[in-house]
Amino acid sequence: MAKPDNRQDNVQKLQEMIQNTIGNIEAAEETMSNTHMSEEQRQKVEEKNERRRNSIESMRSEIKDEARK
Repeated sequence: MAKPDNRQDNVQKLQEMIQNTIGNIEAAEETMSNTHMSEEQRQKVEEKNERRRNSIESMRSEIKDEARK
């Protein structure tokens, strides 16, 4: 039998995911500023942080959708 769809804690989980992602962005930026990285490595980290920022926006949008339900 399929498990029922329990969405009661979705907002909380999404908020935790956002906080974790923000922490990852900050850690990556700190690493870039404190270590010598090649331009290629720096570019990869910046691209990854941009994907993280996009992900945060998606999660915030999903939180708004959940709030409307």
